[in-house]
Amino acid sequence: MKKIPSFTIDHNRLVRGIYVSRQDNVGDDMVTTFDVRMKEPNREPALGQGALHTIEHLAATYLRNHPTWADKIIYWGPMGCLTGNYLLVKGNLTSADILPLMIETFSFIANYEGEIPGASAKDCGNYLLQDLPMARWEANKYLTEVLDVATEQNLVYPQ
Repeated sequence: MKKIPSFTIDHNRLVRGIYVSRQDNVGDDMVTTFDVRMKEPNREPALGQGALHTIEHLAATYLRNHPTWADKIIYWGPMGCLTGNYLLVKGNLTSADILPLMIETFSFIANYEGEIPGASAKDCGNYLLQDLPMARWEANKYLTEVLDVATEQNLVYPQ
C-alpha cells in the first residue's frame, strides 16, 4: 500500500511550528490543511490527553466564532500522535497567513478562565477528560517559544 504524504515527512527532523500539510481542491474551493505542531515528535513528551482535549474544545470554539475567520474554518482537531493539531481552512493559504490567527487562538487558550465550552456529558463523548491548567500551560509555552518568535524559516517542513 502506498504511503500517504504525511507519513513521508521526516519526523526526526520536524520541529514545532505551523506547516502547510496539504492543499486540496474541494468543488470550487481550495482547502489548506495546517499542521500546528506543538511538540517535537519522538524527542519530547507528547501532549497530555486532557490538555489536548481542552485545547481542542477551546480552539475549535474560538476559531468557529472568530469575527473574520469563522466562515473559513472547516476543522480543528488533535493529531493522533498527540504532538499537535490539524487546522483545515478554506482558501489557498500559507503558514504566514494564519500566524496572527494562531497567536490570537493560543493567547485565548493561555488566558482562558471559566467553564470549558462543550465539556458536559450531553455535549461531549469524553467530557471528563479535560485539563484546563495544563492546556493553559501548553498554550502559553507554544505561544512564547514558537509563535512569538516565528519566522518564515521555521514555518516550513525541514527538507
